[in-house]
Amino acid sequence: MCVRAEAWLPVAAESMPRDQAGSSQGVPDGPDTDLAAGVELRQLRYFVTLAEELHFGRAAEREHIVQSALSQQVQRLERELGVRLLERSTHHVALTAAGAVFLVEARQILAHVDRAAEVARSAVGGAATLRVGIIDSSYDSMPQILHEVQARYPGLVIHQVEVGVPEQYQQLTDGRLGVGIGRAALAPPQVASLLFRQDPLGVLVPADHRFAGLEGVPVADLATEPLLLAEEVRAPEFNQFTVEMCRAAGFTPAVYGGTVESIRAAADLVAQGRCLYCVPSSCIAALPGTIWRPLTDPASYYPWSVLWRVADAADHVHAVVSCAQAMSKRLGWLAVGQAAQ
Repeated sequence: MCVRAEAWLPVAAESMPRDQAGSSQGVPDGPDTDLAAGVELRQLRYFVTLAEELHFGRAAEREHIVQSALSQQVQRLERELGVRLLERSTHHVALTAAGAVFLVEARQILAHVDRAAEVARSAVGGAATLRVGIIDSSYDSMPQILHEVQARYPGLVIHQVEVGVPEQYQQLTDGRLGVGIGRAALAPPQVASLLFRQDPLGVLVPADHRFAGLEGVPVADLATEPLLLAEEVRAPEFNQFTVEMCRAAGFTPAVYGGTVESIRAAADLVAQGRCLYCVPSSCIAALPGTIWRPLTDPASYYPWSVLWRVADAADHVHAVVSCAQAMSKRLGWLAVGQAAQ
């Protein structure tokens, strides 16, 4: 949702006297005594986009404006605040300490404005929306839950966003996501969770691998195989779970040198015979050239939780939690592996 309001309060930065606005080079002259009067929503939005891209050209392209206009608006924001938010050079853009702190608040302001607009529209009959974080489209838990939510609320518009669990935590806290999914072991205090599935963990192997003919693969037998891990910034909680499982079986895994960002990319490497990959049973089985076999001795279960912001009382958020709980009970998703988390 893109907010089109141009001014945070009625007096815009362009209308300020030259001595208040500061120097033409964007160097802050000190905080304005009437700060909110000059800060605009578009300046906050431009700053957030630039902070995410750390590149003026890409940020300007995302915002559909010319690079010079984006630069000017961010400079005006810095003059209003009286602090430098960014360090700039010919080939480098980085957040200052003040910029990093301000980014969190700016995201929350924009998220609150977006939610306010959604509430206003829904009050006059507009469609309610819900943004849901998913880890990978190959996992079936959240699609099943959302199918049930959609049946309860046919008019609800659901946007699924594929994003790693650490970023889900950030987006839930900022209000950019309503609901997420993942292992909750590393969740910050601002994020609530409900464990709804203990998912049998197995290993993807090539069709001609020696494990392919087994009914189950003892965890200790993975000691001689190169194991693929997910990209650390996207799935540290899953990598941690896999490594801890191996160490509990008496060995440190031989980690394959590359990483992937999706299950299907992992399946491609497995099918080529380069490595094996541990995945829960909820991963869609249609992965060409690979076979999934459950891990045994001991059996291992990956804990999936619904994630949401502690302070969020939205009906649709709690509908997802309720549907996850009901589906978990109906399908017996917590019947085994209760101690796995």
